[in-house]
Amino acid sequence: MSWLFVIGIIVFLLGLMVSIGLHEIGHLLPAKRFGVKVTQYMIGFGPTMWSWRRGETEYGVKWIPFGGYIRMIGMLPPRPTDDPTKVRSAATGPWQGLIENAREVALEEVRPGDENRVFYRKPWWQKVIIMSGGPAMNFVLAFVLFAIVIMGFGIPVLKPVVSGMTKCVIPYSESLKPGRTCTEADPPTPAAQAGIKPGDKIVAFGGVPVSTWEEATKKIRANGAGPVTIGIVRDGRPQTLNVTLISQDRPAVDDPKKIEKNVGFLGVAPTQVMEKQSFGYVVGHMVDLTGRVAESLVNLPEKMIGVWNAAFSGEERDPNGPVGVVGAGRIGGEIAASAAPTENKFVALLSLLAGFNLAIGVFNLIPLLPLDGGHIAGGLWEGLKRAFARVTRRPEPAHVDIAKVLPLTYALAFTMIILFGLLLYADLVNPVRLTG
Repeated sequence: MSWLFVIGIIVFLLGLMVSIGLHEIGHLLPAKRFGVKVTQYMIGFGPTMWSWRRGETEYGVKWIPFGGYIRMIGMLPPRPTDDPTKVRSAATGPWQGLIENAREVALEEVRPGDENRVFYRKPWWQKVIIMSGGPAMNFVLAFVLFAIVIMGFGIPVLKPVVSGMTKCVIPYSESLKPGRTCTEADPPTPAAQAGIKPGDKIVAFGGVPVSTWEEATKKIRANGAGPVTIGIVRDGRPQTLNVTLISQDRPAVDDPKKIEKNVGFLGVAPTQVMEKQSFGYVVGHMVDLTGRVAESLVNLPEKMIGVWNAAFSGEERDPNGPVGVVGAGRIGGEIAASAAPTENKFVALLSLLAGFNLAIGVFNLIPLLPLDGGHIAGGLWEGLKRAFARVTRRPEPAHVDIAKVLPLTYALAFTMIILFGLLLYADLVNPVRLTG
């Protein structure tokens, strides 16, 4: 293990802790703005490493840097029939006892004079803003990091400028064999026969102008076998070359695992450059990635089966499957220890942190407790009930009592611990690797 690998892990973990801290600030600031009493702001879990107190809030860092929290008083309301400062001394069943014990713990922090500073008494829209602040901060951070990468450094873009050529035509099935190279029996590629050279810029195909590599390759493939004219610019001078394309089986552009049959083949490779993009591109990129992350969460149970098989059966990890904090840290280490230029490493680490923040933001919006999305859903449901009561001229309903779903909350929390534990084990014994 090289020192660069360790530095990469440390840099990622520091970035993760900053992200967690900002997530909790997203909750802390609106909570204080709306008058909720916040007794703790902590980054991490477990024993406290160090802390300090400012006003009524204790700020600190804990030893396990895999999360964070703020403690707001009065998260759970008392029973509607109880005194706001008291709970029953006995419960009628195991689940009811669990709920009442949670209520009692929540009310222990409420001191005289704090009655209007408890979370559950706040208007529904303030609850939604407070609980949305954390995920919103992750989305903002992801957007800023992606903007730095995309607008400041650029993204890889393929240009219709020839960087190299395939010397001969090798059937696709043959090209997969290790060590397969050109032989005298292999015919030259159409590009070699036509005299195309590295540095030539493709500007037209079949008399139709093209400006991107995507346009050029789409027209080449769609043309199939047969003669065609290709317009190029060589050393600043435009030329037209007569080329006879051949048909060949090739991997699909959008899905390399899929093979397209008998598509046109020229035998040239494009030039890759880093090209800065616009603000609008960043917005579109965020929307696209958010949709992909949401889709991945829907398919998470199926993906976790693959993680299980990789952890205990030695199957290869899906590079597009879920990874935990440890796995992401290892990826950060591989990035830092790679032979890539320093600028490329910096960009890759920023992209990794941006993607992780986006995933945290989307995951926390799942409308189930104990996630932020569960509290958001409770606030929205309370707002809907109160709006319905106003329209129908009914008495104002009580605050939504999320304590009633605590058994489901504990079940989900237990499931999450199991899933995170499985990811942790898989990331240790069979991690996702950037290189083989």
